[in-house]
Amino acid sequence: MLIIYRLLTGLILILSPIILIFRLLKKKEDPKRFKEKFCFFSEKKNKGKLVWFHGASVGELQSIIPLIEKLDKNKKIKQILITSNTLSSSKIISKFKFKKVIHQFFPIDVNFLSKKFLNYWKPSIAFFIDSEIWPNMLLNLKNEKIPIILLNGRITKKTFRKWLIFSSFANTLFEKFNLCLSSNKESKKFLKELGAKKIKYIGNLKYTQSEQKIGNVKKNIQNFIKSKNVWCASSTHYNEEKFCGLIHKKLEKKYKNLLTIIIPRHINRIETIKKELTDLNLKIHLDEPSSSIDPTTDVYLVNSYGKTKSFYNNCNNVFLGGSIINHGGQNPLEAARFGCNILHGKNISNFREIYDFLNKNKISHLVKSKLEFEKKLDILLSKKTISSKNIRYKINHIGKKILKNTQKEINFFLENAI
Repeated sequence: MLIIYRLLTGLILILSPIILIFRLLKKKEDPKRFKEKFCFFSEKKNKGKLVWFHGASVGELQSIIPLIEKLDKNKKIKQILITSNTLSSSKIISKFKFKKVIHQFFPIDVNFLSKKFLNYWKPSIAFFIDSEIWPNMLLNLKNEKIPIILLNGRITKKTFRKWLIFSSFANTLFEKFNLCLSSNKESKKFLKELGAKKIKYIGNLKYTQSEQKIGNVKKNIQNFIKSKNVWCASSTHYNEEKFCGLIHKKLEKKYKNLLTIIIPRHINRIETIKKELTDLNLKIHLDEPSSSIDPTTDVYLVNSYGKTKSFYNNCNNVFLGGSIINHGGQNPLEAARFGCNILHGKNISNFREIYDFLNKNKISHLVKSKLEFEKKLDILLSKKTISSKNIRYKINHIGKKILKNTQKEINFFLENAI
């Protein structure tokens, strides 16, 4: 199977110029930094011990920020390398103020590039987040005797069934991890069946919270939001923005000063979203570039990264995207921390346990249809209530405990590596 995988990744490398041109046109790649995926690095390695973290995109990297904040203060660590696959994740990392952290894009997983990557960065230890399993990189890390830890490991039923088709190959890969910390009990079970040896479940890192202060939106935006009946649709995907636009059209008949804030998951879709909403005869205001806001604005469309929390800070009611379409949902904990009531569709498999917790505490609400969505949002807008401080305290308490236990589990490997 490894031979077949290497042939396939070799083919991807041959086709990569065409793929990259397409992605550049779609604004999914950095026009200056895409070369990092071919191991032409834009950052330099410092002398001393380097700790490496890899996560696919925004959600994975955000889950480890509190851990990075702790390690950034460790005097034995000279540099922390964070890699990811997406443009959005690189922009999110740039928003944080770290002393030792640098970001690079993860290389295409062909054998010679993964070797070149490791030869240049020479990590003392490697952390892979969520479900990032890259065969060539894992095998070459093991050959270099570099400890590998899976953080917040998540294996869905769908992914598990796919791995079972190549069970022998899966065993070869998963046994390479020195430690697997699963994000839920189901993943712990699947990891064991796939061949991982040392597995522990101590909770989902997405409960943890960054120590860095949250910047608020500009005063004029705050004042504008306060003058409105407002709700926010966050981390929305294709078709969900139009869905939210239709909800707005329905509810504005009752709430004359209704404002819908939409924060798309991928801002490269902004022009398409704007056209869809304009076609519904909605008046749109783009967050950037900064300009005076028309008081008759229907939809405030956020077209920049890193501002989600600041908008949660000014809203009581939030719809979490990726849940109406078959995507698996997005993390609702950030919104819950700000006291927001949360609406979501039925497709939340990525965050099932978290939503179960929020549903039990009456923070999140499942809406199965457009009519149900309208009715529930109408009730929440009319009540103008927010979730209790007790729930927010509970989330933070769980997060602190998970972070502490995660540090405890990885310290043995860290201390030996650095």
